[in-house]
Amino acid sequence: MTLVRYEPIRMIGRFNRDFSNFLAGDRAKEARGWVPTVDIREEDNRFVLFADIPGVARTDIDISLEDGVLTVKGERQRPSADAAGGWRHRERRHGGFLRRFTLPDSVDSASISATVKDGVLQIEIPKQAQLQARRISVS
Repeated sequence: MTLVRYEPIRMIGRFNRDFSNFLAGDRAKEARGWVPTVDIREEDNRFVLFADIPGVARTDIDISLEDGVLTVKGERQRPSADAAGGWRHRERRHGGFLRRFTLPDSVDSASISATVKDGVLQIEIPKQAQLQARRISVS
């Protein structure tokens, strides 16, 4: 008799992933070629997002903001056919990636900026200046 571990939660997660891939088609699979790791730091006057994207050219990164959702997508190009020969082991993934972040209402969406240095994408998201409370006299 063979024992099989029963993991219903894992089965549900797999079903959800497979079903969403079916609904979204090949575009969803392409967009999830790999997922960059991200750190987010909150400071007094801004949020700073750091994403590890080694090997991704600036021209292959697209950052957009719509309805309070910051979308970072891009593509790490596949090595040329000439460079592919001779490999014994390959772990680094290529293809498209997509990450989305819901931003709080307190950000200044017009002043978001992004830079890339040494394979790290840094997105600075300034906070709006908070209005100071004031007393209003009644006359």
